[in-house]
Amino acid sequence: QVQLVESGGGLVQPGGSLRLSCTASGIMLKTYTAAWYHQAPGKQRELVAGITRGGSTNYADSVKGRFTISRDVAGNVLYLQMNTLKPEDTGVYYCNAAQTHPLYNYWGQGTQVTVSS
Repeated sequence: QVQLVESGGGLVQPGGSLRLSCTASGIMLKTYTAAWYHQAPGKQRELVAGITRGGSTNYADSVKGRFTISRDVAGNVLYLQMNTLKPEDTGVYYCNAAQTHPLYNYWGQGTQVTVSS
């Protein structure tokens, strides 16, 4: 059984910080491309940050310099450090792990982040 479980969301003031965690079970996360997605109400789910098996990272322009994605290989945990939070960062953050050959695409249940204005 494969599970991705996010935690660490909550309510913060603008300019504050949160650290999200995604704990994987049933898969070895280090063998997957992993990512965090953000979805605001009424908007498309968007890629925020990704990390490849080799450790290369990429970020949406809106979060560059503020967010950092990392992977704890030994613990099979994915992190998203979010600093200098803005009201527009509000929404549900989802953990994703993807693999090809065989093709799999796993999602966590999401964790709510609310940045008050």
